[in-house]
Amino acid sequence: MESGLFLAMLVLGGLGLVFGAGLAIASKIFYVQRDKRIEMIEAVLPGANCGACGAPGCSGFAEGVTEGKYSVGGCTAGGPDVAALVAEIMGTEAEASASMVAVVQCRGGRDKAAEAAVYSGIEDCRAAILVDNGPKACEYGCLGFGTCEAACPFDAIVMSGQGLPVVNEALCTGCGECVKACPRNIMALLPKDRQVFLGCVSPDFGKSVKSVCSVGCIGCGICANPKFVEDEKIVMDGKLPVIQYEKIGNGADELKNSIEKCPSGCFVIRGKVPTKPRKETADIES
Repeated sequence: MESGLFLAMLVLGGLGLVFGAGLAIASKIFYVQRDKRIEMIEAVLPGANCGACGAPGCSGFAEGVTEGKYSVGGCTAGGPDVAALVAEIMGTEAEASASMVAVVQCRGGRDKAAEAAVYSGIEDCRAAILVDNGPKACEYGCLGFGTCEAACPFDAIVMSGQGLPVVNEALCTGCGECVKACPRNIMALLPKDRQVFLGCVSPDFGKSVKSVCSVGCIGCGICANPKFVEDEKIVMDGKLPVIQYEKIGNGADELKNSIEKCPSGCFVIRGKVPTKPRKETADIES
């Protein structure tokens, strides 16, 4: 009995040695050397693994750059500085690209926009919108549950006391995660050299807008009137005005009359940022 057990153990041990040797030989034969540039690129990336580049994390992006899947400037979180470093590692030049910043295309906080119902479910905009399209009377406005804040990997968004997201441009990298997370599409990316934007996305008109939000765009077209703005620097697209940025340069001075004439005050001039990253101290006028 003992001799049989010993023999079985001997056979199993022998098989283990054979298989182990086989695996060792196979690993040598089929070994694929990893491109050293991958680790070099990973070292200069922010390491946020935000996925804004389209890759599954920074490691995937670094590997994809060496394989030609992603451009050297594909890391939006890193911006031009990281793009230049990656380009240097790859022995090429980074293409010039505008730095982006997240903006909030809604000004209808709790004091400006009406509520259609009381919501007591999960505090998440994507969950709230599943219940009769959310509690807000304006079906296009910010729901205010901070899904964009939770999605931001750089802590660049805080919710104001009026239930609107406020972007800290000093921390925002333009990664676009907040844009992906927002079910109402009120978060957008804007080149940092564009100073003014429209703070409303509602395609409704006149009384239907005013009945749910005091600062919503009513589609009156005053801002696009040639009396106040020349060379079609603002044009109407349906009920919403569209700024022709290529005609106004970097500032908002050329749109001053249009901004002042807007009866709802829909245009937002960038520049105000929160100073304390806590909800109870972020009640900042937007």
